[in-house]
Amino acid sequence: MAAMEESFPRGGTRKTHKSEKTFQQSVEQDNLFDISTEEESTKRKKIQKEPAKTKKLKVETRESSKFVREKFEILNVESLCEGMRILGCVKEVNELELVISLPNGLQGCVQVTEICDAYTEKLNEQVAQEEPLQDLVGLPELFSPGMLVRCVVSSLDTTKGGKKNVMLSLNPKNVNKVLSAETLKPGMLLTGTVSSLEDHGYLVDIGVSGARAFLPLQKAQEYIRQKNKGAKLKVGQYLNCLIEEVKGSGGVVTLSIGHSEVSAATATEEQSWTLNSLLPGLVVKAQVQKVTPLGLTLKFLSFFNGLVDFMHLDPKKAGTYFSNQQVRACVLCVHPRTRAVRLSLRPVFLQPGRPLTRLLCPQLGAVLDDVPIQGFFGNAGATFKLKDGALAYARRNHLSNSKKTFKPEAFKPGNTHKCRIIDYSQMDELALLSLRTSIIEAQFLWYHDIKPGALVKGKVLTIKPHGMVVKMGRQIRGLVPTMHLADILIKNPEKKYHVGDEVKCRVLLCDPKAKKLMMTLKKTLVESKLPAITCYDDAKPGLQTHGFILRVKDYGCIVKFYNDVQGLVPRHELSAEYVPDPESVFYAGQVVKVAVLNCEPSKERMLLSFRLLSDPKQECEGQNQKKKKAVSAGQLVDVKVLEKTKDGLKVAVLPHNIPGFLPTAHLSDHVTNGPLLYHWLQTGDTLHRVLCLSVSEERILLCRKPALVSAVEGGQNPKSFSEIHPGMLLIGFVKNIKDYGVFVQFPSGLSGLAPKAILSDKFVTSTSDHFVEGQTVVAKVTNVDEEKQRMLLSLRLSDCTLGDLATTSLLLLSQCLEERQGVRSLMSNRDSVLIQTLAEMTPGMALDLEVQEVLEDGSVLFSEGPVPGLVLRASKYHRAGQELEPGQKKKAVILNVDMLKLEVHVSLCHDLVNRKAKKLKKGSDLQAVVQHLEESFAVASLVETGHLAAFSLTSHLNDTFRFDSEKLQVGQGVSLTLQTTEPGVTGLLLAVEGPAAKRTMRQTRKDSETVDEDEEVDPALVVGTVKKHSLSIGDMVTGTVKSIKPTHVVVTLEDGIIGCIHASHILDDVPVGTSPTAKLKVGKKVTARVIGGRDMKTFKFLPISHPRFIRTIPELSVRPSELKEDGHTALNTHSVSPLEKIKQYQSGQTVTCFLKKYNMVKKWLEVEIAPDVRGRIPLLLTSLSFKVLKHPDKKFRIGQALKATVVGPADSSKAFLSLSLIGPHKLKKGEVAMGRVVKVTPKEGLIVSFPFGRLGRVSMFHVSDSYSETHLEDFAPQQIVRCYVLSAASPVVTLSLRSSRTNPETKSKITDPEINSIQDLEEGQLLRGFVKSVQPSGVLVGLGPSVTGLAQHPHVSQHNQSKKAPYDRHLPEGKLLTAKVLRLNHRESLVELSLLPGDTGKQDALSAPLGPPPPKQEGRETEAAERDHKGKAKERKRQKQKEGRTRKGQEGAQPLSKDKKEPQKPQAKKLGKRPHPESSSEQEIGNKKQKKAALSEEDDSGVEVYYREGEEEVEEMSVLPKEKLKRPAEAPRLQLSSGFVWDVGLDTLTPALPRHGESSDSEEDEKPEQATKKKSKKERELEKQKAEKELSRIEEALMDPGRQPESAEDFDRLVLSSPSSSLLWLQYMAFHLQATEIEKARAVAERALKTISFREEQEKLNVWVALLNLENMYGSQESLTKVFERAVQYNEPLKVFLHLADIYTKSEKFQEAGELYNRMLKRFRQEKAVWVKYGAFLLRRGKAEASHRVMQRALECLPKKEHVDVIAKFAQLEFQLGDAERARAIFESTLSAYPKRTDVWSVYIDMTIKHGSQKEARDIFERVIHLSLAPKRMKFFFKRYLDYEKQHGSEKDVQAVKAKALEYVEAKSSMMDD
Repeated sequence: MAAMEESFPRGGTRKTHKSEKTFQQSVEQDNLFDISTEEESTKRKKIQKEPAKTKKLKVETRESSKFVREKFEILNVESLCEGMRILGCVKEVNELELVISLPNGLQGCVQVTEICDAYTEKLNEQVAQEEPLQDLVGLPELFSPGMLVRCVVSSLDTTKGGKKNVMLSLNPKNVNKVLSAETLKPGMLLTGTVSSLEDHGYLVDIGVSGARAFLPLQKAQEYIRQKNKGAKLKVGQYLNCLIEEVKGSGGVVTLSIGHSEVSAATATEEQSWTLNSLLPGLVVKAQVQKVTPLGLTLKFLSFFNGLVDFMHLDPKKAGTYFSNQQVRACVLCVHPRTRAVRLSLRPVFLQPGRPLTRLLCPQLGAVLDDVPIQGFFGNAGATFKLKDGALAYARRNHLSNSKKTFKPEAFKPGNTHKCRIIDYSQMDELALLSLRTSIIEAQFLWYHDIKPGALVKGKVLTIKPHGMVVKMGRQIRGLVPTMHLADILIKNPEKKYHVGDEVKCRVLLCDPKAKKLMMTLKKTLVESKLPAITCYDDAKPGLQTHGFILRVKDYGCIVKFYNDVQGLVPRHELSAEYVPDPESVFYAGQVVKVAVLNCEPSKERMLLSFRLLSDPKQECEGQNQKKKKAVSAGQLVDVKVLEKTKDGLKVAVLPHNIPGFLPTAHLSDHVTNGPLLYHWLQTGDTLHRVLCLSVSEERILLCRKPALVSAVEGGQNPKSFSEIHPGMLLIGFVKNIKDYGVFVQFPSGLSGLAPKAILSDKFVTSTSDHFVEGQTVVAKVTNVDEEKQRMLLSLRLSDCTLGDLATTSLLLLSQCLEERQGVRSLMSNRDSVLIQTLAEMTPGMALDLEVQEVLEDGSVLFSEGPVPGLVLRASKYHRAGQELEPGQKKKAVILNVDMLKLEVHVSLCHDLVNRKAKKLKKGSDLQAVVQHLEESFAVASLVETGHLAAFSLTSHLNDTFRFDSEKLQVGQGVSLTLQTTEPGVTGLLLAVEGPAAKRTMRQTRKDSETVDEDEEVDPALVVGTVKKHSLSIGDMVTGTVKSIKPTHVVVTLEDGIIGCIHASHILDDVPVGTSPTAKLKVGKKVTARVIGGRDMKTFKFLPISHPRFIRTIPELSVRPSELKEDGHTALNTHSVSPLEKIKQYQSGQTVTCFLKKYNMVKKWLEVEIAPDVRGRIPLLLTSLSFKVLKHPDKKFRIGQALKATVVGPADSSKAFLSLSLIGPHKLKKGEVAMGRVVKVTPKEGLIVSFPFGRLGRVSMFHVSDSYSETHLEDFAPQQIVRCYVLSAASPVVTLSLRSSRTNPETKSKITDPEINSIQDLEEGQLLRGFVKSVQPSGVLVGLGPSVTGLAQHPHVSQHNQSKKAPYDRHLPEGKLLTAKVLRLNHRESLVELSLLPGDTGKQDALSAPLGPPPPKQEGRETEAAERDHKGKAKERKRQKQKEGRTRKGQEGAQPLSKDKKEPQKPQAKKLGKRPHPESSSEQEIGNKKQKKAALSEEDDSGVEVYYREGEEEVEEMSVLPKEKLKRPAEAPRLQLSSGFVWDVGLDTLTPALPRHGESSDSEEDEKPEQATKKKSKKERELEKQKAEKELSRIEEALMDPGRQPESAEDFDRLVLSSPSSSLLWLQYMAFHLQATEIEKARAVAERALKTISFREEQEKLNVWVALLNLENMYGSQESLTKVFERAVQYNEPLKVFLHLADIYTKSEKFQEAGELYNRMLKRFRQEKAVWVKYGAFLLRRGKAEASHRVMQRALECLPKKEHVDVIAKFAQLEFQLGDAERARAIFESTLSAYPKRTDVWSVYIDMTIKHGSQKEARDIFERVIHLSLAPKRMKFFFKRYLDYEKQHGSEKDVQAVKAKALEYVEAKSSMMDD
């Protein structure tokens, strides 16, 4: 004010006239430019006190320049105010806020809740449900740096330091609240945010009250493609929107966000902008009013004035502006009170929607000397000119260190200063400077300048419970956690540190993006001179450094360094001495000095040691001396593993940690155990008694072979050649292998050569076949040459035998198994649950397993159970011939654990699973069967007991080579001598194999037979037939039944001979379906006759004259007819060979056979007719029922007797009969047979295969009685189909799948009759066919397999189409059309058809959109509709009938691309005739509203046809992908065709007919050739009445409330009427499940979930639960998991989890249920219902202790207010399912703590009454009625006590209770009186 008064001295003024005032105000600049209220009052004074005309010019000039300078003052924080609308640029995007760059170097912040209301709601929803929402994305995905946004200042907060924080809002409700719905005009450019995604576009929040803004999808496509990378817009996405259309006074607004429209948008006068509603970011046309050095004043939108400061002039045009110049400008900000408008002329702002590109300053952080000042602005700051000519700006508070030291005179233009670039203003494209000394000298300017491990200085800002905040610079704050305030934990940091103290810290972690800085004040770390580890690559082995302990565990300490790098100090590295309890010695936060042992940067793993190695330099100096002194060759030492290399282990020889090397081959005497030990040994493991082989300057070579260690200890280690003489036996190892021999080295370092000639007793082809490098061997010295220091050795077994082979064999076996046991102990120390589980598994252990998969090779995989990654496998042999299905539960025995592949080999063999408890004797010789083979030993099962025994495959260290003929096989019989009678820790008995001559071979496979054809041999027969017998055919014998198999019985005869009785030789007459072997019982005595002898090696029947007959297995018979004295004469035929015997059976002969097994791979039943006659029944010849063929195992049992027919001549080359259960298999004309689809040829048909290699062809015209464009999609290769043979004349049979042919008894109606020749056609007939091609003469239409016709162009469509393209598009090959026969030319075999709507009554073949609309033909179409009506009712029903057959395929084809189907979309005709879908599956999936579904038939018009006859050959065409198969498209939902008529007559509607019962007129209409005569009017009237009566009858039947649904159509009608009834949907599912149609049941469930209203949550949940049940029973674990995950997304998760747990429990899947409960306890730990349910689950399983632990965990997790309820619930469970005494104890302890909890008392009473005695109940009642409770509660308990006594007690007891009640009332009354 003083300055103003100096310019205008008091006095000398005159009163200004009103007219002059007005003139003055219009000429002077508008007060819009004045920023503050002070300026406003000053201006007003200037106007009122106009200077006299005699004023000096100098005074006027001075006033004018000052006025201009003030008017163009640039923005500062003080000039901002709440509600100010301002344009900004996104500078930084964080998870919870945006940093916005504002004009003139200002900066603001937008919180995540200030984006828009819809986004905030989503955030709240996410917080409420504690799970991330799928449709909610973070700010970094919605905003990107450089994006221009319109903001409004929401608040200006002042911090304690006096700094103002500018808080902004982007919420359209705040930014655009100055607008109203009435002010919205087309062309306006607004900003908005996406609030929701709709079907056809997006709802956009523009913040205008009363206006709903919609962005159509097509208007957003360009933006989505170019700017959004093709992704849909997300809720909260910020958009620049152009108003395209305004409806209803602004109520509905249509928007566009196209880049070209938005960037060209300009605000105009027509849009009625006002100063109140003007928005930042608008581009306007303006006129320059005044040009000054500090900026321009502009006039825009005719009436408004604004100013442009110098920062926002166009840099290229600066200095060239002149008055009245026309320019384009962008509004920067609008002051809400003064209405001052600021604009920008910078080109980057003149294209709305375009982001700023220059976002960073390359010199950020640079210190600049002598920078000249360009201009000074008193309140805002100063501008500087940089060396490159660019402008830079420094705010007022950055011009000096403080306000006191600020000197304005130092900032005259031209003065130079030292400054630092501290930031960059994107809005002004200016670098921001600071002249503060503290900033110029600052060590760090931004977070990214700070590196982990660096030493930094800062000042204490605050001390908080979680740590101390330290200020590092202008905007850098760091945290020193409480743990890091000192070397030890301090309780009162405020006593040591004070606010303002300067501290020296070391950086632990710096994350610039998150602005996170962690530091330490631990003195040892801060002052450490050792190298700091900031990444895993820094950690080199041997490096010593400081760190701090993060956590102390049982297994060691986790030590942390800088930048989140951490490593483990294993327990054995904590100290030189053993540390029993690390937690008592070490603590978190302790500073430690560590040495790096090993580091794997790729895995981010590091091993450390507190046992520091000596200084590396000193170590290098004394290394050689230490080695020589400490270790010598031949010495036994302990070593510690340091590192694994490719060839072995790097170790440290203890106690001096001298480096050494232990090769993998030297870890064991057993070749296979070396890699095993190498794999499981870990860094830090210690190995004892390791032999030092050699000491050199480079390294120490070590060996751990027990044989070599024993040799050295025993003194058998000659040191020089002089000590060696021929004949000596020495133990060494293979050093090198050459073609001419093997070099062997001994522990002393001496070596010799074993020549190839004396390498082995066997012929040596290749030396490498016999030995491997590193192998332990025994060598005999044959020759010594001391002079040349050479010796020759022999490795032959005959030369090198050390003693008894049996003893050596046992010793090798024990040592091998002992080492493997050591590996198990190494595995048990690992953290992995899988490895620990494998370590605990031993051979012989029995497991309950669930089959996961049966592989093609016949082996079985079992599910991993509770241990992820566990592989359990049974080979085909160990499957023991059992037929298994996924999910089946089986008991198995472990044979071996592969500790390298981490697999467990198991067996399902009956004898192993059911071991016999029999005492074994040591040294006894027993028969055994080899079950598993390893390289060095084998596992066999004892025949007598089923125990597993191990025996060594080698009897000597040199015994490693076997010829193929010598190798054992699984299933082979061996003789074993037991050495131990009890299995040890290995789980195996130890044994030694007897002579190889006692081995018995498993049956050899013939080349002609596959693995699956090989019969499983009973082990009892394999090993029990070594004894000779003197039996002959016809002898009578007695024996005892030993075991019973499905097709034979094993009998033990006298003298231990084993015999066999086949199922065919037990009964004379075998009833079909029974199992004869079930007649005999184990242990039963039987008398039998010998009828043959089976060779134990070839398993063929030998004639009695054969020399080996005395060593055969006697084949016996117990048939009554054969036991007669004269009944054995005809039994000699059994000696005939099987091939000859098979030839005796004739084709067509009926035989009785016995089912042996179902071969899943080959798909046939394997049967036995007699002991030596086998047969096969192909699956397709077992039944004509699909149900039986789908699950043959349910129909046929193993061992069952079947009546079969021999089909075809017996194949002499194969030893089996081909049989059939459905009679002779003859593919003759008229026969019905089952076949299997081989190939599906689109638009042609199917190729079907039959048993015995015959093929057939099905034309697409014979697939169904009702044509469909998609019916071929219902078929897939390997699908079984029922076929009717039309012709068998050619090699390829002609077939039909029409149900009228295959099931004539069903009398199914035929929609499309068979057209096999021109004779089947009549003129005027309506029929359907498939488009074959479009020719110049017309359209070819196929009407039958050999009938093709032509539709000439005039008869194709009403639209004249000259080009072929529209035909190709609307009439593609395979399209189904309805045609009318116009003319038949029998002589030339021509048929002409019409597709015109007038002839067919269908829609035009070429739909209207392609051409001009056809003229109205209402009369003609009405006739067509009437004529076609009768067929429609029936057509509709027939389509529904197809549902069962077609739904599965149609659903698979349903999700075709809608874009591809677009040209085929039909339009409903103008009469409103109700079109119906082609199939009911489309009706289900597309739309329930049938009126809006479209039918492909109605696209058809008339067609002419020419006729051609001739057989079509089977074409082997490649199957087209399903996407290319055309199918009728469904009409768009909610879309009506133009001209829809509502008053539709009865005859145009299509009734929904039931499955049975059809009108007779529909039958007549179906075969129009029978009704070619024109009907009279009376006949037509009668027919119409008849149709109406039939409709009435059907309607009455359908309306009957008591009628039960009997078909899928009935259910469809019910669910249409009650779409939200889950009960109906579940009944519908059950209907399909009864017919074992699982896929259909699934489809119904999916329909239900789509159909039931989203409000009916419980109904939907019921369906989800049913679907979970379905998948649990019939699906796989994978399908169940997928359904479960979906259910959790769409329902309340807890309910779904609980339901699935119940499902698992009810289906006895306890393991899965337990896993699920554990998941629930993690996810829903605050839900007491989960804890209680889990407790009940455990109690039901008998796991009381586990349930008790669950209760304790529940009390730890749940809030205290829930504890009493939970305890009471668990006590109830104990009463019901567990221990009643424990339940009482729980109740008692609870009630002692909470005696007034009447609810707990009440439950306790209930439980005691139910589960306790009367005395216990009365005791509790007595205690309760003496409590001090409220009278109302006491009344309740007295009443309960009285009721109890009335029910259980006597009259005396009742009176006693009443007396006590009276006593209580009187006592209470007396207390009241007192």
